[in-house]
Amino acid sequence: MSGSPDYERYHDEEWGRPVTGEHALFERISLEAFQSGLSWITILRKREAFRAAFDGFDPAKVAAYGEDDVARLMTDAGIVRNLAKIKATIANARAVLELPEGETLVSLLAAHAPAEPRVPAGLHDVPATTAESAALAKALKARGFRFVGPTTAYAMMQAVGVVNDHVAGCWIRGDG
Repeated sequence: MSGSPDYERYHDEEWGRPVTGEHALFERISLEAFQSGLSWITILRKREAFRAAFDGFDPAKVAAYGEDDVARLMTDAGIVRNLAKIKATIANARAVLELPEGETLVSLLAAHAPAEPRVPAGLHDVPATTAESAALAKALKARGFRFVGPTTAYAMMQAVGVVNDHVAGCWIRGDG
């Protein structure tokens, strides 16, 4: 890892571990979208502020946000104040609530999981996108999600354990 205690704790305790439930997955897809173009450590260090600002990433609450909420979020120094990302998060909350009956973020992720696991030899072998992440991004966009390109989709797949990109020899992978 980077040597940062925050990064190391995230790697050791969260990254790549299975995450289920709409609230938790909505939080992860939101944070991954906010991370786009920024360092993950920036988002990681602001995560509690994001949770407070976005009502714990409760999709029903965030979906009800209006212009006053957007204005409030744009003045919140604790989060990344990017209008497009804030509006995308609100739109994505609405998209979660409007998923067809029987479909969830959990089921969408599961449907796009790779058929065969990979074991990256090193960080240089970890892709930024895959065919599965491109398909997931396309499926999410077709359902009204925004800021969910193939790279963001893949980062989410990694973060929530849909793919295991802990490199060969990493103690978490269990072979090191």
